Amino acid sequence: KRDLPWRRRVKEETNLDRRAYAVWVSEVMLQQTQVATVINYYTRWMQVMPRREGREVNQLWSGLGYYSRGRRLQEGARKVVEELGGHMPRTAETLQQLLPGVGRYTAGAIASIAFGQVTGVVDGNVLRVLCRVRAIGADPSSSLVSHHLWHLAQQLVDPAQPGDFNQAAMELGATVCTPQRPLCSHCPVQSLCRAHQRVSLLGRDSQSLPGSPDVEECALNTEQCQLCPPPTNPWDPNLGVTNFPRKASRQPPREECSAICVLERPGAVGGARILLVQRPNSGLLAGLWEFPSVASESSEQQQHKVLLQELQSWAGPVPASRLRHLGEVIHTFSHIRLTYQVYGLALERKTPVTTAPPGARWLTREEFHNAAVSTAMKKVFRMYEDHQRGTGRDSKRSRVSTPSNRKKPSKGQQVLDSFFGPRIPTDTPNPNSVAQ
Repeated sequence: KRDLPWRRRVKEETNLDRRAYAVWVSEVMLQQTQVATVINYYTRWMQVMPRREGREVNQLWSGLGYYSRGRRLQEGARKVVEELGGHMPRTAETLQQLLPGVGRYTAGAIASIAFGQVTGVVDGNVLRVLCRVRAIGADPSSSLVSHHLWHLAQQLVDPAQPGDFNQAAMELGATVCTPQRPLCSHCPVQSLCRAHQRVSLLGRDSQSLPGSPDVEECALNTEQCQLCPPPTNPWDPNLGVTNFPRKASRQPPREECSAICVLERPGAVGGARILLVQRPNSGLLAGLWEFPSVASESSEQQQHKVLLQELQSWAGPVPASRLRHLGEVIHTFSHIRLTYQVYGLALERKTPVTTAPPGARWLTREEFHNAAVSTAMKKVFRMYEDHQRGTGRDSKRSRVSTPSNRKKPSKGQQVLDSFFGPRIPTDTPNPNSVAQ
């Protein structure tokens, strides 16, 4: 049992609605996100919520990914306050039915941990534990296997302490029965584990399985049990217990390309400002702020043209001659591998700048780093800053390294220059590369 902030809150909170909210927030944040990453976000969220506007929700969620989770959490919280009198639904069935974004697992976790409902749960960790303990080798993403796992979880849950039991099953999968290098020697259910029996009792090359379920236990009484590995997926002796669960086949993320521009204008008060525009309220990264961009699979010349039009629609006339291609940044979302062709455009002081229209904002660099922007935008801006430091108009380094037609100074002058001149580092960063 790891010491985690949401567990402390549940233990200390006597108000059932607040206790359920604490579990709800933690379970939503933990979806496809590691515990170590969630801890600080959870602590910060619980300090300032529940009453915040959408913009601040995105800002609190910035960097956590899968931003629709935060929006659905806020929608659900509003519904609890405005339609349910501030009271959380008390059962897994009503939680799933009444709250947007709450699925079967989240509903079961809230109901069992906060309200003590005797209901099992199956998340990724529990799925792995059950598949190994029962040696279920079929594809766990199939509806038949999924139904069997939920049925099994419901059979196993402790009626006296359902919340503790469910968290213990999750903890077992997270800390002992891990995807790779499981700690079988430390496992409290080792004696019940059919996958471990297969490794230790019959040897690593065995193709038979001790303790196989009786015929009546099989999901379907057929020649090939629907829960066993298919003939095309035999036991791999080198994998041991990690043969289970079977790895589901994944589609590679689709490739997309976007041209994006960091548009900066000089500013006397607070320094220079950069333009951000807000994404639509639905779809990828909904409601977040980003640099002006256009979808593009075309040539650099065409990208230059359409991107310039996009910039002008937000900021008015801008000098086309100052638009520069800086390089590319690749960022992979859950289902999309997006290549950003990064451009930069720094306006001169004499360039007239219109007031930002609705859906756009001019921010200082400090405000940008505190805004609700995605990790991808931070990568793009890092490339822009690296380029400015390396070859930007105000960079001493770029001016020094620029070839000159001036007459070569005398030897004495060279000695004086080397003594009094600035020390220039030799490892100039490459503006066309960025850590992914």
